Parts: sequence; C-alpha cells; structure tokens
Amino acid sequence: MSRAFKPKVVTANDLLSGEAVYQTEADTWSPLHSQAELLTDEADAQLRLLHAQGQPDRVVGPYLADAEPGADGPEPVHFREAFRTRGPSNYAHGKQETAQS
Repeated sequence: MSRAFKPKVVTANDLLSGEAVYQTEADTWSPLHSQAELLTDEADAQLRLLHAQGQPDRVVGPYLADAEPGADGPEPVHFREAFRTRGPSNYAHGKQETAQS
C-alpha cells in the first residue's frame, strides 16, 4: 500500500547568490517560503520539479520539500527547511541582515 502524498514546494539555491529560493505559481523564484506554490498533487509536483531542473542557468539542486498550508502561505514541515528560510548561519547577510534592519 502506497503512502498518501504530502504537500510539497519546489526549492533550490539561486545560482548567483546561493540563497534558498522557492518556485512560485508564476514560474518565478522567490526567497520567501510563504510565496512558494504549494503542490498537493504528486504528478503536478513531479512536473514542477522537472521544470525547475530545466533551469540550470537560474537555480542549483532543485528538489521537493514537504510543506503545509499556513496563514500566510506554505510553511516548512522539517527543521532543515525551516532553517533554510532564515538564510546562512555563519554571519549576518541576506535574509538575516534584512531582518536586523
């Protein structure tokens, strides 16, 4: 018996900045997890992942990450993904620098 499909988002790293980015419904990449397209159908999720993998000039290492609906958009389920939403941890830059301003 197969497991039920859990909602996902497509995530990757921006080719130039290295920042974690998320695929939106408009086929753009956002640094905000809350703007990601929440995929609830397994076949659709696989197609969106293939689309992301076809953009090696924009992103690196796209994959599907578990997510759940939230009040302001998709929210990460696992610690690793929640950690990625906060940006690099070695020093304040990117998302962390913006949060301090």
